[in-house]
Amino acid sequence: MRSLLVQSFSSPCQQVMGIGRNRKLLMERLVFPASCIRAVCLHTNVSRVLITGALGQLGFGLARILRDQLGHHNVVMSDIHKASECVRDSGSFGPESPRNPTPDLAVQRPKSLYGICKIHAELMGEYYHTKFGLDFRCLRYPGVISEHKPGGGTTDYALKMFHDAVTNQVNICCLKLDTRLPMIYIDDLHHATAQYLQMPNNLLKKRTYNIGALDFSPEELALEIQKENPSFQVTYKPDYRQRIAETWPEKLDFSNAMNDWGYRPKYTLETACQKILRSLKSKLNDP
Repeated sequence: MRSLLVQSFSSPCQQVMGIGRNRKLLMERLVFPASCIRAVCLHTNVSRVLITGALGQLGFGLARILRDQLGHHNVVMSDIHKASECVRDSGSFGPESPRNPTPDLAVQRPKSLYGICKIHAELMGEYYHTKFGLDFRCLRYPGVISEHKPGGGTTDYALKMFHDAVTNQVNICCLKLDTRLPMIYIDDLHHATAQYLQMPNNLLKKRTYNIGALDFSPEELALEIQKENPSFQVTYKPDYRQRIAETWPEKLDFSNAMNDWGYRPKYTLETACQKILRSLKSKLNDP
């Protein structure tokens, strides 16, 4: 039996599910509305995956990759509905956590119910692994950059910069110019998740891993965008999201993922920015 919990350090987790051979729910639901992804495999000849909270860039992209690997009908998407636009402090780390870098094992102590529930899910998964042999796996995502529209979250300042750069040339950033946060390009995130799901269990030394790729500040992102669009201008007006960002990691230590199962991100800040901006410009110019 295998259960994979995938969560962003800045997004709350909703439930952990493990399905056994008799297809009965192995673990209780943790009912906290969210938009993270859980993938569940059956321990049979044909793996089946359930992705909940599947609306958006994470769920659809991961489903495409897994359907190519496992077959279209073996990957099921659910909870395909628009998420709440309310921005909450949902980090799984707290102000006492080491921020640069933040290791897999660290003091967490989040100050929100969302963050507390994410830690609860991690610990429950590890308990079921130790007690009953459940192949529980958990990934902690950083912020995600892509061509998708921003949703208003704290790390979405980056997505808004990309979109503003190809539309009105002006951006108002909700964070201070030197606020460093960990990020990853969406393609790296999808491939890392699929890779982790397929790894033999005996190669995994932990049940929960950080993954990451980039860490940068709004100012550094703006300078990178200006290489492609020199007329782009940013004004920094921090709001309530600044307080949230200051309790989050500045950089995730993902060395264990690299050593244990060969995780290797491909995109740098430069190459990710180039791909995102060119994709957005192409879409803007399409009739």
